Amino acid sequence: MSGEVVALALIAGIALGLVAIETGPGRSRELALVAALAAAAAGGRVLFTAIPNVQPVTMVVAVTGVTLGARAGLATGAAAALASNAFLGQGPWTPWQMAGWGLVGVTAAACAPLLRTRLGLALFGLAWGFLFDWLMDVWAWSSLGAGGTSFAALAATGVWFDVAHAAGNVLLALVAGPTLVRMLDRYARRLHGTFVPLEQT
Repeated sequence: MSGEVVALALIAGIALGLVAIETGPGRSRELALVAALAAAAAGGRVLFTAIPNVQPVTMVVAVTGVTLGARAGLATGAAAALASNAFLGQGPWTPWQMAGWGLVGVTAAACAPLLRTRLGLALFGLAWGFLFDWLMDVWAWSSLGAGGTSFAALAATGVWFDVAHAAGNVLLALVAGPTLVRMLDRYARRLHGTFVPLEQT
């Protein structure tokens, strides 16, 4: 399967997720909140470009998934990638980044009960720091060609960037994770009119 076909499939999958948000209950308020979160995540990514591969997007999207659910996590991750690349550069890697950060939001929603602690959120960020970068390595290896280099060898060349991404996620989760969860829980209660349990710290 060519890189272009994979990119189109990724965009189609993301579009289906965004349609689910637009047709869901409380859609206008949810869309406004998702747009604000995506803008904050994108701004953080642009702001941190001076620190190689520290990506605050990952933890903002994870907290969104934990508190607002899978569809909001998917939309925030995809929109943050698209918006930040308007400043950092669009390219064939953009759909993969949209899919990667969208998956962060979806998996965070699935693991939400485990991610309401500092440790749980930090471990999630640690794992996704590597998983996201490995996904981008798959794009580079399959779409650009690696001149006969194995995937493992290609991934190994960027291991310190992966470590930086994971370490940044852990630090953000430990320092600000519970505060972000608590803040978005309040918005979630207003948005859905339901009780959202406070996180454990």
